Amino acid sequence: MSASGVAVLLSWLSCCGSALWRYSSNSPNYHIFSTRSTIKLEYEGTLFSEWSVPGTCSIKNKRSPKTELRCSSPGIQIIKPIVTGPDLEEERYLSVDSSHTCFLWYYKVINFTNNLTEVIIWIYDPENADPSELLWNANEPSLNSIILSKQLATLGQKPAIYTVLRRKVYFPHRKMKNGTWHISLPMTEYDVLKEIRGNQVAFQDCFIADIFFLLTFSLLTIPEIPEFLPISSPQGSQLMADWTACVPSFVVVVADMETFQTNDSFRTWTRIRVPPNILTDDERHSVSDVTLSQDGIFFLINGILYLKNYNAFKGLGSNVNLPDGGIIGITSRKWCWINYLLKNKGRRSSMAIWTENEVYLGYALLKFVKIITTEELKEVLNMSSAATLTIHNVEYTGHPLELALLLNYCITCNIIKTIYLVIYNEDTKQWVFQDFALDVTTDTFLIPNFIYSALPELILWDKHRIYYYYHNFTDTGVLQTPTEFGNLSRLSHNSTIHDVFMDYYGNIVVKMENNVMFYFKINIKDAVKLHLWTNSTIKSLISLNTSGKMYLIHVFENGTIHPQEYPLKLEAQSIAFKTKEKCPYMAFHNDIFRVFYLLDKGQNLSVWAQIVYPENIGLYIIVESYGPKILEEKNQIHYEIASGYCTKTMTVTFSENINYEAVDDYFKLQYQNTGLLLVHVRPSEHAKTCPVSQKVFQISVGCDANKFIAVKGFDKKECLQHDFFYIIEKSYLRDRPPKHLRVKYNWEKYGCPLRVDFREKFHPVVQLYNDSGYVEDVEVNFIVWEIHGRDDYSFNNTMKKSGCLHEAQTWKSMTELNKRLPLEEAWGPEFL
Repeated sequence: MSASGVAVLLSWLSCCGSALWRYSSNSPNYHIFSTRSTIKLEYEGTLFSEWSVPGTCSIKNKRSPKTELRCSSPGIQIIKPIVTGPDLEEERYLSVDSSHTCFLWYYKVINFTNNLTEVIIWIYDPENADPSELLWNANEPSLNSIILSKQLATLGQKPAIYTVLRRKVYFPHRKMKNGTWHISLPMTEYDVLKEIRGNQVAFQDCFIADIFFLLTFSLLTIPEIPEFLPISSPQGSQLMADWTACVPSFVVVVADMETFQTNDSFRTWTRIRVPPNILTDDERHSVSDVTLSQDGIFFLINGILYLKNYNAFKGLGSNVNLPDGGIIGITSRKWCWINYLLKNKGRRSSMAIWTENEVYLGYALLKFVKIITTEELKEVLNMSSAATLTIHNVEYTGHPLELALLLNYCITCNIIKTIYLVIYNEDTKQWVFQDFALDVTTDTFLIPNFIYSALPELILWDKHRIYYYYHNFTDTGVLQTPTEFGNLSRLSHNSTIHDVFMDYYGNIVVKMENNVMFYFKINIKDAVKLHLWTNSTIKSLISLNTSGKMYLIHVFENGTIHPQEYPLKLEAQSIAFKTKEKCPYMAFHNDIFRVFYLLDKGQNLSVWAQIVYPENIGLYIIVESYGPKILEEKNQIHYEIASGYCTKTMTVTFSENINYEAVDDYFKLQYQNTGLLLVHVRPSEHAKTCPVSQKVFQISVGCDANKFIAVKGFDKKECLQHDFFYIIEKSYLRDRPPKHLRVKYNWEKYGCPLRVDFREKFHPVVQLYNDSGYVEDVEVNFIVWEIHGRDDYSFNNTMKKSGCLHEAQTWKSMTELNKRLPLEEAWGPEFL
């Protein structure tokens, strides 16, 4: 954000409403908040007198509503504004660290050419950086950053980019130039999360913090066209938004005066507008829902679905197999699963659309399929035909292939209805009725959000309360608060719930319409009220940035939008200090570095988790899985106790114990033992002060589609490719045709021909590869045949000399047995 943008933001935030105060730092996402940091204080309101700060902190101007603070001693610092009048402002307990991490990596992405990109990297000190570096719009390092980068480089510092999913590493391809390193790496759709790491090198006792970032193909925002008109929600509506699950920086926000889009978390943004004469003025201001997809932005207006993309704005209906009206909701996936196993080779949807009685799934290129009606659901679930069954809401679960339906069920439907839940698996096409039933009044509307978890777990909310359903619906209830029995409206000046935000670390923030926020974590049954951060008159929304942290989006009445970082960890720590809540364990470690593991036949997976906790508490580690029962699980626990602390380490091994030899139906057995499991590892107890609630990962059991075999020695680059034909004499062909066979050599498929001495025995070495390169030599027996039908081969050994007790299958016998099949299918594992 520019300096003028910051000024506009601050002026709008402080224009009116109740008094409040905030703080900020120069470090992005409050990554560094230590004794070295400059803490900027800001008070909103008219009754300010001065700041109250501890003696270990120095303040630039204690009587200014906007000032700067530095704390020389680490620990909890109690800070609050002193105001005139009878009311007292709330105090915060800021946790100031004594970390030796002082510097950060700055990166700039350039040159999207030939599927490669170049990342320019340098080191900067947020306390001595250029304003453009603090705003993340610098094109080159400042003088201070150049000097700092060169100094650390002479001490042995050199960055590298690590990919989180594929575990690849990329290093600078040339020497440092003008205080910067340059790293080239390929663009990929399936490995977008990167991390910049350096060597453990210190300068003046200061280290550099590692940084995560997303590197994706360029996602273009839709340009504004001058004569087009605004599209918005009804006047007075709260903000609504959607973002791409795997690219959270790509966001669309609908306000009651405009719609906004960004591809960089609103550092830059455009307005989405539509052509005149397609919608009436009332229709243009009647957006009730929005979702993003690779096809564009979908708007729900008066029961009709509309698509806005780079080229057009149009209504969708029977022309794409959707209803021409009556649509009540649309949704997209909330959690990112780049890799997953589709057992039945189908497709995975990107969005769901529903009416009161029908559910549709949406796929790329505007393909829509109706998957169920409520009449069909009655039959599937064995419900009475006399009952009224309608679709209440639809949401994707935490599973990469599942979708959940909330159903309204009633007989008389006058006062009370029952909400049921069913889950649909897109791969197996099965509907599973869940152990879930909630009686509510007929006018109640519930919104579900599924937790990032292996098991189906979710929270629901109406206007006033949060309902939790943990551990596969076995632990349920209403989220509690210190007073008012969980009624969040009574604790927020009778405001109602606007939205609920979740992240991958288990944090959950409930935002009210007046911007009061409550906080809890997954598996926690009570919430605390956070310090007031945003004025009640500002329209705001919570979103997820590219570092996986939450930030706030503010929309103002003048039709502008601004992002603002939010220090959730520091705010939660401040509340926890007042409530004296502590995490029951000291540390929770594991070696689960991936979110996707693939097990092929004969392979196993071992992971470990470790928990450290005070003696006599009795914690333990829980491993839970969800999916088909196709793997064996063995646990081994190691226990130590020293100096009043217990350390418990659990090693878990997942393996497949299936014998595929001499079975009647090889492929049927393989199909039955192929599938996808979700697993999470968590401590037995939690608290809102614990850093991470659980570790979630996926195990896909089956063949890796990216694996392939190749014969050792055949290279595709070390020879000059040209049209090359060879002749097989007709007397050597099995069918004895009247003419010789002329064959064209396939360079692309086979590579350069391998030179061998015809006087030596040739034994091909088969090697296994995946998309990361060479894996291993294939040690099992394999079959080699000539696909054009030659039969002039001889053998070095007989079956008897090789130790066979009975005659085994032969090429001759198998081709005779399977004359109807092509040669490449005549012999394989299915015939064993």
